[in-house]
Amino acid sequence: QVQLVESGGGLVQAGGSLRLSCAASGRTFSSYAMGWFRQAPGKEREFVAAINWRGGSTYYTDSLKGRFTISRDNAKNTVYLQMNSLKPEDTAVYYCAAGRIFPSTYDGYNYWGQGTQVTVSS
Repeated sequence: QVQLVESGGGLVQAGGSLRLSCAASGRTFSSYAMGWFRQAPGKEREFVAAINWRGGSTYYTDSLKGRFTISRDNAKNTVYLQMNSLKPEDTAVYYCAAGRIFPSTYDGYNYWGQGTQVTVSS
């Protein structure tokens, strides 16, 4: 069992940056691939980025490449999402997820966090 807790969301102006964190419980964090997803009001949850077990490989949805960066620190059981040049359309609840498959854009994840709200004002 893995429990995930996201943090770092908030209100930011367009063009600003935020770094989201996702802290995982348990001693098996390094055996999981990790992903970030987001869900805007009235829309389906969408894949943002994924990172493999050791952090050596990453995968992004095409539209966010260059602005968002996923990373992980296995010593701290934490995965991060650095978001730069934020736009109002990035407003969403952001979720992290853990799974055994990399890369996976949805089906490979077994555990999900509760989400953190990111709001980008224009």
